[in-house]
Amino acid sequence: MLIKSCLFLLFAIINLTVFYGHIAFAKDNARYEFYTPSSEGTGKVYMGREIAHVMGFQGAAWLERENREKQERTDVLLKSLNLKAGMSVADIGAGTGFLSRGIASLVGEHGQVFAVDIQPEMLGKLKKLRQTYPNITPILASDTRTNLAPKSVDLAIMVDVYHELANPYEVMQDALRALKKNGQLVLVEYRADDDSVPIKTTHKMTEAQIIKELLVHGFVHQKTINHLPWQHIVIFVKP
Repeated sequence: MLIKSCLFLLFAIINLTVFYGHIAFAKDNARYEFYTPSSEGTGKVYMGREIAHVMGFQGAAWLERENREKQERTDVLLKSLNLKAGMSVADIGAGTGFLSRGIASLVGEHGQVFAVDIQPEMLGKLKKLRQTYPNITPILASDTRTNLAPKSVDLAIMVDVYHELANPYEVMQDALRALKKNGQLVLVEYRADDDSVPIKTTHKMTEAQIIKELLVHGFVHQKTINHLPWQHIVIFVKP
């Protein structure tokens, strides 16, 4: 009798675990929809937007192209951030560290740059930067976590990265935790409402879509800067 009671209790626990685990999975999965992929996207849709494929490390040369600063005016972008010496900045989706290098120079030796990327091959390139920029710390992320410490950064920036996040909700929740109070989140994205921008559709976003997706997390839209040739700079604050 005791054995039967124990077995019944064990099966009950297993069934409840499976049941509630299924509910949790369904809740997380309900944020995303899945369709037949377009020619440029993954088929995974978040808040009406198809998520783009990640540009692999094979595209590193394009990130470091000689005319990038002239084409995208990354110098103007850096000035728009109003970085100060001693700040802690996270460059999420840092790639080869093209932007991280500029940020490192502006925050100075007492500042910190956390160069975050999901690809180990990119992290190898970022580690080499430490020889010249000791204030750059490479961090390997996952598809749901930035792996930044809580309340560790004054500003987090993603340049042409957000549209590629496989799990944007989870990553932005993690980025929110990493920001200090009143810290800024900056998304730089190719303008989807400008047909002259020579970028694939899934790799562009409208300002309205960016704001729509970020307000879900409690971010406050501070301003949008449209001084760049191809991209808008959309700035949010963590209240």
